[in-house]
This record gives sequence, structure tokens and C-alpha cells, in this order.
Amino acid sequence: MTVNETLGAWSQLFMLLAAMTYLVAFVAFAWDVASHSRTLRAAGADGERELVGAGAAAASRQAAEPADARAGHGAGHRGRGYRTSARSALAGHVADEQMRYTGERRPAARVAVAVMVLGFAVHLAAVLSRAFAAGRVPWGNMYEFCTTGALVVAGVYLLSLLARDLRFVGSLVSGLVVIMLCAATIGFPTPVGPLQPALQSWWLVIHVSIAVAASGIFTITFAMAVLQLAQDRRERAILSGDRPGAGFLAMVPSSQALENLSFRLNAVGFAFWTFTLAAGAIWAEQAWGRYWGWDTKEVWTFVIWVVYAAYMHARATRGWTGNRSAWLSIVGYLCVVFNFTVVNTVFPGLHSYSGV
Repeated sequence: MTVNETLGAWSQLFMLLAAMTYLVAFVAFAWDVASHSRTLRAAGADGERELVGAGAAAASRQAAEPADARAGHGAGHRGRGYRTSARSALAGHVADEQMRYTGERRPAARVAVAVMVLGFAVHLAAVLSRAFAAGRVPWGNMYEFCTTGALVVAGVYLLSLLARDLRFVGSLVSGLVVIMLCAATIGFPTPVGPLQPALQSWWLVIHVSIAVAASGIFTITFAMAVLQLAQDRRERAILSGDRPGAGFLAMVPSSQALENLSFRLNAVGFAFWTFTLAAGAIWAEQAWGRYWGWDTKEVWTFVIWVVYAAYMHARATRGWTGNRSAWLSIVGYLCVVFNFTVVNTVFPGLHSYSGV
């Protein structure tokens, strides 16, 4: 199959422009957070005194509860009485739990979203030109998997903005996209070329595309889990009557709202990863005559599935809420990163198609 090197060069240029545009979006999102935090702090000292007073009142109400009502207040399980008192104490000091648009003027955030849409368009042009240059789907090596995965992360985030106001997580998402593009360009540079024989199958389209989508979703839930941990720490300070700090988190919904949305997104990502595991086994049988061979990549794909299965089970049936669920989500994403980087580059195996 003939490779169009001119289109390949255009793809690299578009990818560079996309990374620069995402970087501008990251700066705009960060500026929005900084400027809006100053506005919230300027709303003032009176609001903070009310916050501390509400926290002290909540702490007093909690102390007045019977011991058995307080038994479930530990991290990972919160009783109904605790949630009610906490919600009233935090009212007005965290963003809308439904993550609705309020019409509040935030010009930096609007600019950031517009720039990120532009970056996504340029990024899409880069991925498509890479596909047309190679005459195949653009995820045949680590460079292409990483750049396409970054495109999915940006796309999922922008689609989510149509339904919910998730601009508070924009700096994390755009920053992760920039890191992914830089990692692909610097760590895994791969010229346009044909697929290796083992990859010349329709299963590449099915198996890898779903894996890319799952990884993109897990990237977003990782960012939300990090925010959840930070917000939970701030909420505990409020409820104990201490100065909360981290004023920008007043733009962020409660840790409970973040956890609920992360759980729903992780459920979708887990379903995609389950399909990825099953499709990979079917493809392995067609390519190598066995469904499972304990190849390093196969093992770590299964490890990721186990971690997210444990997260789903513990969160849904065992009451593992709060910080424990956030940490499980973070551990799952770190396993995804390890599988993509270390396993593909260090451990030899049948899945060593990194191109590096």
C-alpha cells in the first residue's frame, strides 16, 4: 500500500498546531479559575465568616447525634443524617450539584471552550490526514493510539459540555490532552507506514477503537477523581469550622456530585473495556490460534478490567463511597497508563507494536 508522505507531513504540522491550541485553552481555563476564585474571595470576608459559622453549626449537630447515627460517618460511608447536615452547611459554598449553566458571565471560560473546539478541529484534521496518508485506521502504533486517544478525550469532554457545565475540569482535561500529544510526539515518534501483518484485520478497527474510547473516558474520570479528593478535603475543613482554603474549589460541585458523575462515566468505560477484552480474545484466536496465552499485554488488560470491576462492585454493592472509590478510580487509570507505556515499551511480547 502506497504511503502519502505529503499528507503525513501535514498531519505532523496539524498535530503541532493542535497541541499549541490546546495549550492556549489550558491557559484560558486556568485564567478563568484564577480570576473567578478572586471574585469569589472578594464576595468576601462576610461569606467566609458565614461558611465557618455554618461549619461549626454542622459540627455541633453532628456531635449531638446518637452514636449509632454517627457510626457511618467515616470515609467511604456517610449516613443520611450526615449528608443532610453537610448539604445544608455547604450550601452556597460549592457549585451546583446538577452542574447546570447559570448564565454567569465568565469570559475566560467561554474563550477557553471556543479555543478547545478549534484545537479539536485541528486535531481531527491531523488524525484524519494521518489515516489518509497511511490508507488505514490511525491507531496502528503507540504514536497513533496516543494521538487518537487524546482526540477522544477532547471530544468526550466537549460533548459533555453540551449537557453539563464541566468547565471547572477544563484545565485538567486540556492539560492531560497536551501531555498525551507531547508524549506521542517526543516519546513515540513513528513515521507513516503500513500495518504489520498481524494487525491487518478488521478486528483492529473494532478492538482498538473501543479500547481508545474506554481510555478516553477513564482519563476524564481520573481528572474528576483528583478533584473529588481535593473537594472532599475542603468540605471536611468547612464542616469542622476551619478555614477551607483552595478558593477555586468553590467553582466545583460537591465531592458527592463528582463521585456520582464519575461512577456513571466509569460504568460506560468499564463496559467498553469489557468488550475490548472479549474482542481481543477473539482476535487472538484468529491470529494465533488461542484465545488466551498469558502474554504481558493480555495480563495487564485483564488487571485493568479487575480493578475497574472491583471499583464498580465496591461502589454499587459494598458502600465504598467517598475517597476510597476515588482512589480505586485513580489506581485503575494508573494501570491503564502503565499498560500503555511500560508494558508496550519494556516487556517483549506478541503485542509489541509500539513502533519505537
